[in-house]
Amino acid sequence: MKTNTSTLISSLALAFAALTLSSCNYESSNATGWNYNDSKNGGFEKAPDYGQETGPGLVLIEGGSFTMGATEEMLTDKWSNIPRRATVSSFYMDETEVTNIYWREYLYWLQRVYSADYPEIYDKALPDTLVWRSKLAYNEPYVDYYLRHPSYNNYPVVGVNWLQANDFCAWRSDRVNEAILIREGLFEHFPQQINEDHFSTDAYYSGQYESGKRVDGLPDLDPDKEFRNVRMEDGILLPRYRLPTEAEWEYAAYGLIGNSYQELITERKVYPWNGHYVREGNNNSRYYGEFVANFVRGRGDYMGVAGSLNDNADVTAPVFSYEPNDYGLYNMAGNVSEWVMDVYRPLSHEDVDEFRPFRGNVYETKVLNSEGNIDDKLTIVTYDVAGVNKYLKDFSKLTEGKLNAEEAQLMENLMAASDQASERFNDGKADEAYTLVRDGIQQIRSSNVRIAPELISGMGQFVEDTPGDLRMRKVRPEENIDRDNYRLADNINYRDGDAQSTKDYLSPAVNDNSMYDYGSSTLISNRSRVYKGGSWRDRAYYLSPGTRRFMDERKATATIGFRCAMDRVGSPKGLNQGK
Repeated sequence: MKTNTSTLISSLALAFAALTLSSCNYESSNATGWNYNDSKNGGFEKAPDYGQETGPGLVLIEGGSFTMGATEEMLTDKWSNIPRRATVSSFYMDETEVTNIYWREYLYWLQRVYSADYPEIYDKALPDTLVWRSKLAYNEPYVDYYLRHPSYNNYPVVGVNWLQANDFCAWRSDRVNEAILIREGLFEHFPQQINEDHFSTDAYYSGQYESGKRVDGLPDLDPDKEFRNVRMEDGILLPRYRLPTEAEWEYAAYGLIGNSYQELITERKVYPWNGHYVREGNNNSRYYGEFVANFVRGRGDYMGVAGSLNDNADVTAPVFSYEPNDYGLYNMAGNVSEWVMDVYRPLSHEDVDEFRPFRGNVYETKVLNSEGNIDDKLTIVTYDVAGVNKYLKDFSKLTEGKLNAEEAQLMENLMAASDQASERFNDGKADEAYTLVRDGIQQIRSSNVRIAPELISGMGQFVEDTPGDLRMRKVRPEENIDRDNYRLADNINYRDGDAQSTKDYLSPAVNDNSMYDYGSSTLISNRSRVYKGGSWRDRAYYLSPGTRRFMDERKATATIGFRCAMDRVGSPKGLNQGK
């Protein structure tokens, strides 16, 4: 259900105008009898009841229960997606994969806001165009043109890792909410945003962003105040864009809403379309007999024969190619595989909840100052200090004996600064550690050595938070002493990979992650993320939404893209719809 926020603004204005009327015109609380939206009794406000606005590019996925897991024999012999019943709440999902033009819009914003002082933020967001290369194939045209050429504007972006996809979702959330405030006349266009002085939803909610305001805000019914910022309670701004969970993606891909009558699912699907084949089966369709997705038909056959191309694509295809599924989602099979939020475990299906199943929770909270208020937003870049340290050590090892004297001296200085940063970080002096990393990057920039671009790009991959973000931290066990539902912040390993889930759980010598000895006996780690669906390079087996694969969150390929999702708040269907 789509509701224009202007309706809410108008309703709020009417509520404020009601102050001039008698008290009998106010809605009163059934709990206390006091009036809502009445400045005479303190001005507690109640926004009108209304349905959530549908964000740009999204479609509503009505939730429900379904059988999650394999629908075909597992060719890889990994029983990692055991069928079982699960329930997914209603949510929103992009109708297409995120495209090259969307990503270039993102890059342009980052360059305009950060490049003067923090070019590593822009560098971190650059897709890895070299993923197209193969040692025994000529793919240089895709390296050069796929991301930038307008002919590929509406093709899915690839070469994007899981972390980059999450950063895009966060950026998109803020830009959409900023556009809503502009649309409603509360803000005006402010293209001079730079560094920490840019709009973010969390900073605005906490009263830490004022630039670009057209008016002081909404009239405040608190008799001691005149205006206020929009609050979450107003329902004007949208929830965050994010990656879908594995369960959400799989549920949305099947589109069983088109195969159900009352509570009877009339036909279980193998693919996002009806039937057990990959060609158009409707003999009344002008596409009868043609492929309905972009995948590999067989060895060496990526596109068919000239004059009758079987899927009309050599690599990826435009995101609106082929027919959508019953939810209106395009390319939920083929074209590109897609990142989802979950951390991979082979037996997650045995452990996760039946309702909204997900593995990957790391609970965080906003940092508060000594007065108990939300701390000031960041004015610096924060880094994965341990990641930077490991990267520099690996780089030093691979370039040993290959550097000239000036380059070797630079590496020695960087290693010393990185070790010092790690010590500061471990001592709880995070800002000092970030400053040391930042000073190292500045030293690289001021040098004129051959390896400078490589080092800046490499260290830039470990940027975590950017200026303008609110400070966040993991919740601590001492905050949850009387809590039963969780104690620790990081629950990725819960029941699968933590010390308690090993056969030696009673031994005090057992450490966390002992079950998954990454690099020695397995490629599974807490950074292994699930990706779903088949791609232009896959056979038909992977077109089934039940298949699942995984890859390190820092890696990217030419076959994996993503699409965003958003929480649905309130009614699963929308107000006054259904029961």
